[in-house]
Amino acid sequence: MKLTIAKEQFLNGLQAVQNVVGSRTTLPILSNILLRAVEGRLHLTATDLDVTITCGVPANVAIEGSVTLPGKKLFGIIRELVVSEIEVEVDDKAVATVRSGASFFKINGLSAEEYPPIPQFKQSRAVTLPQDKLKAMLKRTSFAVSTDESRYVLNGIFFSLKEHKLTLVATDGRRLAMSDEEAEIPAESQGEFIVPTKAINELTRLLSAGQVELKFSENQVGFTLTPATEGGLGVYIISKLVDGSYPNYRQVIPQECIERVTIPREELLQSLRRAEIMTSDKSNSVKLTFNRNQLSINANTPEVGESRETMALTYKGKDMSIAFNPGYLMDPLKALDVDEVYFELIDELSPGVLKSNEPFLYVIMPMRMS
Repeated sequence: MKLTIAKEQFLNGLQAVQNVVGSRTTLPILSNILLRAVEGRLHLTATDLDVTITCGVPANVAIEGSVTLPGKKLFGIIRELVVSEIEVEVDDKAVATVRSGASFFKINGLSAEEYPPIPQFKQSRAVTLPQDKLKAMLKRTSFAVSTDESRYVLNGIFFSLKEHKLTLVATDGRRLAMSDEEAEIPAESQGEFIVPTKAINELTRLLSAGQVELKFSENQVGFTLTPATEGGLGVYIISKLVDGSYPNYRQVIPQECIERVTIPREELLQSLRRAEIMTSDKSNSVKLTFNRNQLSINANTPEVGESRETMALTYKGKDMSIAFNPGYLMDPLKALDVDEVYFELIDELSPGVLKSNEPFLYVIMPMRMS
């Protein structure tokens, strides 16, 4: 294998795949990145056996071939090189020489034949949508994913492809975020599955402009990211799915509300940030009191102190006080790109619902007021 490649292209490819390279793994080959030079492109692949990422970058290929090289070392070398053109040559013992300007490196690799094969899809269940649309949906839901290992079905985002709509749901049992968008979903491509957190994080990082094709089978999902421009980075992400049935999330969404308040998003976010300073790990709640045309935001923690501030808004309902975890209330406010949000309330003990003009809904459980 022999090729010449621009440093920027090589680095882009390595950055796309290197997050799933294992540093402390029982299989040494999983610490390596698979390099495959073929037909004017260098294809890079990394896997931890749960998530696999592949991408291709342009290269001047003199001799086609493949090898696996230590991921972290290779990334470190390429990143530090100063000359923009890099020559890579690999001998039949999987030893790679890297030359760039006055720099020369020899890296011991492993045979490409030992590398785990890239999972293939038999079915053609596929849906295509704009990358920026999916990225926005992930941003509006991923913060609510559970990190509790014992409730593993909640350790990911639930995807539902039904009735010409893609719906994403995340919950940790104390709050629930949901976002949906209309999409062209052929009858044979309808389905529901749970994509694990690691794949969600990689997907969010790599989505940009262009189209994304989503393919799925019984136990895995694939995302093909096609760039908007000719020279852009094409990426393919494959992940195992979370095994299990997602809980009936529609049961926890209140069907009606007593009060609906319009609140400026940024103003509420800044007020909650200030109130959160006066909370502690033991007492982590902020009380919202709705009176005629004003909202009071109070934090009172015996061992820390208290804070109180008011903001003007249009409210003509009954006086009501309700307490929430400030972090849980701030998460959706940070994820939204709107001027106003709508807060729907029933009473002090029922879940609150946050909505916006974007296709978004957020349910948050109240906390007991001392």
